[in-house]
Amino acid sequence: MPEDYVSYFRSDPRHTASGPATPGLALIGGPPEGPPPEVDAAFTWLFAKSGWGRFVVIGADGEEEYGRYIYDHLPAPHPISVATLIFKTRDAASNPTVVETIRHADALFIQGGDQWDYIRLWKDTPVEQAIAQVITRGAPIGGSSAGLAVLGEFVFSARNGTVYSSEALADPYHERVTLDRGLVDSPRLQVSPCRYLKNIVTDSHFQDRDRMGRLLAFLARLAQDGWTRAGRAIAVDEMTAVLVQSDGRATVVDNRPATNPGAAYFVTTPGPPELCRPGQRLTYEDLSVHRISASDRGATFDLDTWKGQGGVRFSVSAREGTLSFGSPVSAQSGHGAL
Repeated sequence: MPEDYVSYFRSDPRHTASGPATPGLALIGGPPEGPPPEVDAAFTWLFAKSGWGRFVVIGADGEEEYGRYIYDHLPAPHPISVATLIFKTRDAASNPTVVETIRHADALFIQGGDQWDYIRLWKDTPVEQAIAQVITRGAPIGGSSAGLAVLGEFVFSARNGTVYSSEALADPYHERVTLDRGLVDSPRLQVSPCRYLKNIVTDSHFQDRDRMGRLLAFLARLAQDGWTRAGRAIAVDEMTAVLVQSDGRATVVDNRPATNPGAAYFVTTPGPPELCRPGQRLTYEDLSVHRISASDRGATFDLDTWKGQGGVRFSVSAREGTLSFGSPVSAQSGHGAL
């Protein structure tokens, strides 16, 4: 009989927890291929937020890549321990040992993989409740790639596999444009900073995989299907992270060459799309994008007021399935939508 889950554990007796965990949210765009290395600064930030305590990694594929990354790649100080839980079946989400390991995490990280695995394995289970308890207790949480995808209130679930921008723009009701609700969609999760992910859909590997078109299709569907009147989005490039404090202030860091820095994109919709119907090319005009690069010194974005300082702002439109972009404008003072 196959195992329901596989667990790995590493610890460093030279280190002890230094204090209570404090809230924080690390939204990571994912590595180019497979497991880490990751955005080093994001993990060091999570460790500090956890008080260098028990770091728990959850996923549905792989082994203990993150344990090796943390202890063998990142410099000390390390967290007191790293536990990795790899889910094989939905039954594992009711296993008392699994649930208690997550519940007592000083920091929780959802690794990359396939977000449909996370929806089908964790949704409406004791693990989902345990994740909620970690957040409401005030411990930091992070997610990379698929792990980022399930943190927003709205999720591109990938139930039928990934979808490319060209497909989603040509037909926003393409069979692979599948939407669901994420793991923070609960009345209990009104605490900071996860409350800032309400009404949000996220995307990863953004510029690297040309995902602006599909993001517009996700947002159009959310409005057209009545999930929200005017959704928002946070999209993140590969090897790039958005670090969110408990008051909603966000900064962008990366692990990329200085000649090609990563960025995050904070997208605002103007309302419902002009044309979003099955089998027809999408028309959705004048969405506002605030782009902040990791190289934009001092740039921040406030998720509470949805205004940023630094970076650039521009508009993006889909007209009959074709994208067009407005000229970027420097954002040196706080602004919302264009």
